[in-house]
Amino acid sequence: MRDPAMRAEFARASVWFGLAIAIALVVVLIQPILIILAGLVVAALLDGGVRLLGRVLPIGRGWRLLIVVLAVIAFLLGTFYLTGVQLVEQVTQLRATVQGQSQKVVEWLSSKGVMPGAADLNGAFHQALDSVGKITSYVGTALGVLTTLVFILVLGLFFAMEPRIYERGLQWMVPRDSREEFTVTTQRMATTLRRLLAGRLTGMAAEGVLTWIALEVGGVPMALVLGIIAAIMAFIPNIGAFITGALMIAVGFSAGAHTGFWALATWAVVQSFDGYVVVPIVARRTVDLPPALTLSMQILASALFGILGLALADPMTAMIKVALERRSERQGEKDGETA
Repeated sequence: MRDPAMRAEFARASVWFGLAIAIALVVVLIQPILIILAGLVVAALLDGGVRLLGRVLPIGRGWRLLIVVLAVIAFLLGTFYLTGVQLVEQVTQLRATVQGQSQKVVEWLSSKGVMPGAADLNGAFHQALDSVGKITSYVGTALGVLTTLVFILVLGLFFAMEPRIYERGLQWMVPRDSREEFTVTTQRMATTLRRLLAGRLTGMAAEGVLTWIALEVGGVPMALVLGIIAAIMAFIPNIGAFITGALMIAVGFSAGAHTGFWALATWAVVQSFDGYVVVPIVARRTVDLPPALTLSMQILASALFGILGLALADPMTAMIKVALERRSERQGEKDGETA
């Protein structure tokens, strides 16, 4: 090892060996990494509320965070208190209705020779579920979902309480000559993430309320739970809209042709209003992600990381976009200095 050439080769091999170990660790620990990323998303939501509250209440950050957390808890508890029994009944009814409508569609398609029989289809469906990777199976159980949500909320709360501590900790892990650039990039990522989530929350609220009111007016059963599902699915653009539409149409036609067409028209009108009015207005103040890029990332993230990856596809895409834009901007500054 006294030979300089040998030491250089050993250092080069160590780099490649360390890179291989890092990739293996990312593959093995992808679920905890996604949970941490989801915690950062929750922290960005809370931080956005704290900053917004700071415009009208000139008090300490800790008190503003407490007010935001208490307001969220009060909203959730109040919603379940006022609609808890009705919501549980509608969820149970929704499951039975969707199963019945799906069975009718499968039987009709089977009679036309378009699809295999219902028994074969159910067998293929169960076989497909059994073949899903361990990441999806981890969050697929009720206990896994509950544990994951608790970890995400706790991490988000801790991140939001003292974000500067964690920001400085990340900076210490970066070489000294790159810390300034790293700080600028992470600050832009945080700002973009807050704006993206603010836009998502605005779209979720608008879509959920409009769906609930329109379905209630049209006499579609389970309007409340369908409105809540529409609001939740609005967090995942493109894919969430198709899921919401399928549920609304299935429930609508279960009560008759008139309500079915009303549900179809409601879905089309609400999605058009959200896509052509709400989204463009919000996009002016938030990050503008191309629809094809968003859908492609959602497909890739869901295939690689499961349900949690699908939910976090947009935030990951936005942060990657910010990093690439900052890199291009920095390269342009270097080229300008060279010229």
